[in-house]
Amino acid sequence: MAKASTKSARSKAKKPALPDRCDVFVAGAGYVGLATALSVARGAPDLSVVVADAAPEGVWEKDGRASAIAAAACKMLEALDCWDALVPHAQPMTEMIVTDSRTADPVRPVFLTFDGDVAPGEPFAHMLPNVEMNRILRQRCAEAGVTIVQGAGVTGFERDGALTRIMAGDDTIVEARLLIACDGVRSRLRDMAGIRTVHWDYGQSGIVATIAHERPHEGRAEEHFLPAGPFAILPLTGNRSSIVWTESTENAERLLKADPFTFEMELEQRFGLKLGELTVEDGPRAYPLGLTLARDFVAERFALAGDAAHGIHPIAGQGLNLGFKDAAALAETVVEAHRLGQDIGALDVLERYQRWRRFDTVQMGVTTDVLNRLFSNDLAPVRAVRDLGLGLVDRMPQLKSFFIRQAAGLAGPAPRLLRGDPI
Repeated sequence: MAKASTKSARSKAKKPALPDRCDVFVAGAGYVGLATALSVARGAPDLSVVVADAAPEGVWEKDGRASAIAAAACKMLEALDCWDALVPHAQPMTEMIVTDSRTADPVRPVFLTFDGDVAPGEPFAHMLPNVEMNRILRQRCAEAGVTIVQGAGVTGFERDGALTRIMAGDDTIVEARLLIACDGVRSRLRDMAGIRTVHWDYGQSGIVATIAHERPHEGRAEEHFLPAGPFAILPLTGNRSSIVWTESTENAERLLKADPFTFEMELEQRFGLKLGELTVEDGPRAYPLGLTLARDFVAERFALAGDAAHGIHPIAGQGLNLGFKDAAALAETVVEAHRLGQDIGALDVLERYQRWRRFDTVQMGVTTDVLNRLFSNDLAPVRAVRDLGLGLVDRMPQLKSFFIRQAAGLAGPAPRLLRGDPI
């Protein structure tokens, strides 16, 4: 009985401790939520910032995935003093090739190649393990005075004049001037705020896994357009690569239920043997694919960022980078309003962020949708036209340079952090 009491006392001691009040409350402790909180805290140290996440402590450390970090996002991480700590875990992409073929084709001709640098010594992207990115962002948040609480999902909120009352964790109420929802593509907070979405399901799933191979990849990324969808090979540190393998949802479920030998045989068919023997090191896991765009990014004392505002197809590898753009733009909007003595949660202030991000998000959503529909089929006339188009782009250096700068996030006006400047 005494042991049970001790155990109960320890359990109570570990319960989340949320403050009664704060200036900015971020719901969701993924990289977008953490980057938003850190950016605000560093730009305006006198603002109190809280990050609360529904997952228990330590769950984030089990994420075996990796993400492509565009050059602009790398500049942002450098401006936030994160990049030096991440460099040992980062694999630069030195080259990217694009092919269009069928699974059974013995030869896969290269239709398009991109050099990896957008400037001398500056790759257009790096691959980073999610767990390391999350770890360093958490460390920098703690150093900046951000409070991070796990096991404290938001169960409701109501606006009351200059504040929002947020119900989180074990029925704790926190009063905040601004609530930022970074709780994923199926955002509950977005629904609570009454914000509608445009959504459709592609009937596809993305299979994600880490693959070890015998020979070095030399930093080369590959995108194979296959009839079921794109199969991307993305280089990691060492003789390892991350794959994002698009299949019909039905076929993805079959592959995940198959024995390891069958899965590796199917993988080898798509991956090829150029890097030698393959071994699945982590995964596989599958995630449903669709397009989700929020009709509004803001409401009074409320803002969406990351996947809560937009979920797109991974065909262009831009989902995370769109989220970092949200974090940079929203933080800059909030910090500048605070410096001018304005109400950081007022609708007219938050609408500046919405105007900044909406067009870019819709444009990327439409682009990935069109690319997925164009390349995820096996119609002979469509194949001929798209292969001709890829070949023409490959022969036009200026157009290739334009595309690579777009992929790197360096085209057009950008928030200060994405240019490597502090807010």
